[in-house]
Amino acid sequence: MARTSVPDVLAAIRGVDFPAGKDRLVTAARAASAPEEVVKALRGMPSERYANREEVARSVRVDPAADLDHDAAQRIERAREGGRPGLSQHLREEPRTPIQEEFGR
Repeated sequence: MARTSVPDVLAAIRGVDFPAGKDRLVTAARAASAPEEVVKALRGMPSERYANREEVARSVRVDPAADLDHDAAQRIERAREGGRPGLSQHLREEPRTPIQEEFGR
């Protein structure tokens, strides 16, 4: 299966003027003849308005190995932040409270 990376995604949206919505980013990637994996990664982002390329980089979901240029501390910090506030919260694993433990929820 083909994989993509954050630099691939950013290269596909090089000519986009920000702020831009998800639909505009997907359209720009298709116009730039980006690989289908890049388009899929952009389509998988939350429907938000992105102020700049950095917000797109923090919000796009790509192969975890794409962060190989970051050291372990940077990857951990990036995972802890989870991109823009409120995004990708469903992917975080939260500890269960004692009451949830007791009732098996």
